[in-house]
Amino acid sequence: MNANKALFLDRDGVINIDHGYVYQPEQFQFIAGVFKACKRFTDAGFKLIIITNQSGIGRGYYTEHDFEQLTLWMKAQFAEHDIPVSGVYFCPHHPKKALPEYLQRCDCRKPEPGMLLQAITEHNIDPKHSIMVGDKLSDMLAAEKAHIATRILVRSGQQFEQKTAQHAHHVYNSLADLPSDLINN
Repeated sequence: MNANKALFLDRDGVINIDHGYVYQPEQFQFIAGVFKACKRFTDAGFKLIIITNQSGIGRGYYTEHDFEQLTLWMKAQFAEHDIPVSGVYFCPHHPKKALPEYLQRCDCRKPEPGMLLQAITEHNIDPKHSIMVGDKLSDMLAAEKAHIATRILVRSGQQFEQKTAQHAHHVYNSLADLPSDLINN
């Protein structure tokens, strides 16, 4: 069976404006051009998979149920644009600042590759033909460890250090700026 290609996306700062610990639809503000960009990739056969650290759960700011409700709402917004979301993977843990049940060093919290590796296995993804888009060093490091072929860093209105950009193959202002030639690689 042929392996699939995936467009892996971080959530906060890539899909939506990162207002910090977003867990309600009223707080969730899609970044301009997200739907158009994602549609181009899903139309070209990429699976859309979201990979997101959610330490707000671990810190007790919101619950896993709150996250799941927001995820259902977000996926419905994508569906209204005829964009299937193949999977959403999240890590609620934090190694230092979390409630006891979430206080741990794990292999799923980016920069560790656990969520990416799980998605690769569950969706039969070929990392050599896949793309990771993130807005932080941890996104790029997780993609490196999972051997994702193309790592893209988006600014989404924020600044980052040059060493962060060194872990990316490309840097763009936002997801909407991804060129079409990435689809054909």
